[in-house]
Amino acid sequence: MQIDFTVHIWKEGDQFVAHAMPLDVASSGPTPEASRAALDEAVLLFLQTAEEHGTLEEVLEEAGYMHENEVWRSPTWVAVERRTATVGV
Repeated sequence: MQIDFTVHIWKEGDQFVAHAMPLDVASSGPTPEASRAALDEAVLLFLQTAEEHGTLEEVLEEAGYMHENEVWRSPTWVAVERRTATVGV
């Protein structure tokens, strides 16, 4: 079974953080490529664990995936935006 996900990567200090949307799994590494590789492994382990516990379907549905014709479809992203909020005076 193939499960698609979107990855956001940002830098925190000297590490790059990769976050799998909408699964809400993250990992990090010293380079963007290393963070991607670590994230791929983390996502695979997350999904395998959910499958072993019999909760994979529930996890995917809660993350917004739809089951259509034996395929799990990820949510359709409308936009990915950077926004700013001003707090205080």
